[in-house]
Amino acid sequence: MHTNRLAREKSPYLLQHAHNPVDWYAWDEEAFAKARSEDKPIFLSIGYSTCHWCHVMEHESFENEGVAAVLNRDFVPIKVDREERPDVDRIYMLFVQATTGSGGWPMSVWLTPDLKPFYGGTYFPPDNRYGRPGFLTLLEHLAKAWNQDRGRVLESAADVVGQLKRHADAGPAAESLDRSVLDSGFFTFRRMFDSKWGGFGNAPKFPRPAVFHFLLRYYDWGKNTEALEMTVHTLREMSRGGMNDQLGGGFHRYSVDERWFVPHFEKMLYDQAQLAISYLEAFQITTQPELAQTARDIFEYVLRDMTSPEGGFYSAEDADSVIDPADPKHKGEGAFYIWTAAEIDAALDPESARIVKAHYGVREGGNVDHDPHGEFGGKNILFEDKPISDEERPLLAAAKIKLFEARKTHVRPGLDDKILTSWNGMMISAFAKGAQILGDSRYAHAALRSATFILQTMFDPETVVLKRRYRDGDAAIDGFLDDYAWFATALADIYETTFETYYLELAVQLAGRMCELFEDAESGGFFATTEGGADLVLRLKEDYDGAEPSGNSVAIALLLRLHAITGREAFLESAGKALAALSSRLTSSPAGVPQLMSAYLTTLSPHRQVVLAGTAPGIAPLLQSVRGHFLPSTVTIAITSQDQREDLGRYQPQLTDMQPMDGKAAAFVCENFACQLPVTEVADLDRLLE
Repeated sequence: MHTNRLAREKSPYLLQHAHNPVDWYAWDEEAFAKARSEDKPIFLSIGYSTCHWCHVMEHESFENEGVAAVLNRDFVPIKVDREERPDVDRIYMLFVQATTGSGGWPMSVWLTPDLKPFYGGTYFPPDNRYGRPGFLTLLEHLAKAWNQDRGRVLESAADVVGQLKRHADAGPAAESLDRSVLDSGFFTFRRMFDSKWGGFGNAPKFPRPAVFHFLLRYYDWGKNTEALEMTVHTLREMSRGGMNDQLGGGFHRYSVDERWFVPHFEKMLYDQAQLAISYLEAFQITTQPELAQTARDIFEYVLRDMTSPEGGFYSAEDADSVIDPADPKHKGEGAFYIWTAAEIDAALDPESARIVKAHYGVREGGNVDHDPHGEFGGKNILFEDKPISDEERPLLAAAKIKLFEARKTHVRPGLDDKILTSWNGMMISAFAKGAQILGDSRYAHAALRSATFILQTMFDPETVVLKRRYRDGDAAIDGFLDDYAWFATALADIYETTFETYYLELAVQLAGRMCELFEDAESGGFFATTEGGADLVLRLKEDYDGAEPSGNSVAIALLLRLHAITGREAFLESAGKALAALSSRLTSSPAGVPQLMSAYLTTLSPHRQVVLAGTAPGIAPLLQSVRGHFLPSTVTIAITSQDQREDLGRYQPQLTDMQPMDGKAAAFVCENFACQLPVTEVADLDRLLE
């Protein structure tokens, strides 16, 4: 069996390729030095462990001895896990998108020895098919160009990098921003909205929670009911579709059709975190119980299947799994999740099977009519097809438990068990908000366990430096903007859950360090990486809010929030400069930056604080009132001890004067710490918060 250098790595994706005949290198100086010394171009392959087409390309090409021989002879092959190194991924994805008009994974890019790209694409079949050149043919063509037409290749690479640098520049700041930017974004989403099935645009449909994040805040700000209705309708339809794991909870990556029925079956932690928050916030506004239940189902999935023994959250589960345990090499997409009608009959009594099959759209010959790759022959994807009666509901609940147990006999998809700081930050925030809104202490416990794990294993308190990735006892890779912004946000959410000032102080500390490491002090905004990375040809300022919101959007929202709690003017100034630097993106393509629009919307709203003073039991009814309202531009501060009073007083001296009234817990509702008269009754607080 072949073994290459990737056997030394920790990334599950890189380890998947450790026994390819391709002489893979990791993204490091050893590989770059080899390319320079042997005067060879680099073949860079970027993917992630749960990527279906990455597996396909590995099987077709990277396990092929003939292809490996050409790669090893003419190129220096490098593998990158995009989840470990999003900085590398973003640069070359920008190149592939600019030169081909689309992007995706696996990403295949050819570079000069000084890391400048000159050709790229995504998946390439081994021979000419699907309208794509065959991979082996392409390798031979590019090797010939490198050896016989070097000058043109180098000139093209240098020109491309220059163009990418100009493209990466956010452009001149807009003269001014006003609410028309927000209206423009809303009307764009309104035009794209699918009024039947929900979602925005045509198939394939991705959830993109950043859009829900904006629409709910746009509704709250201007009471535009359409924004709320579009969001709630989409969330409902997603929850009822096959993209939602009806038995085990949690959402798959996206739907290949317009009705959320046939998913791409991988499950990503960042989707679970963001969607949990979307469902929680929609529930907070509407009080519709099915929205809260979907959030609970997500949390149960993450607690059960995506949480490490130490408390950190794993990254992802694969789309593919083994179809027949007797043939472990034979895998199919979604094999773990799909059912024949006969399997359901065997697991349940006849009446329960009847109810399940009617409710979940199960057909004897399978319910996937369009199956171009033959993945679902005779099988069923469970989705809510028909409603059930109140009498049938207990039988359905019991049947789901039995089917869930029966599903354990299926071979589980592969687990990517690396722990990423930014994605854990997202999930911590979701659990913290779940604890606040649903009142479940298990969620607060999960948030605290993960935060403690990150702080103990991936954070240096002396230098205030975060690592990005932990796996198998190893914390590695200096954190990026996303890691600092998301984890500091998580700590702020823990503070507003527990009111332990330790977490607030850490959030403030990390936010300050984030500004030191990533802020463009001259022009404003935040770079994705620190200065001086020798292995990067570009230093980007990311602003697109895609499957994950951009680091800039999260950083700006964090700084505005911490300013509202602490009054620290430097945070407000950095947030304002960043918004100004990115204003041209807001005005030219607001629909591309929904989370950034949300941050801007915060600046148009009063910076409101609710300060609760009293004993912990005494403030509980007032706190429950606050948490029953959707208050996206409001921070909550609690003073339940003298230590808290002194800690908070170091940020805002006036907080030390806020005391209970006549022995009763009091609530102070303030704007920029100019406060209304305190109230002690829940009804009075409710009126102030309307």
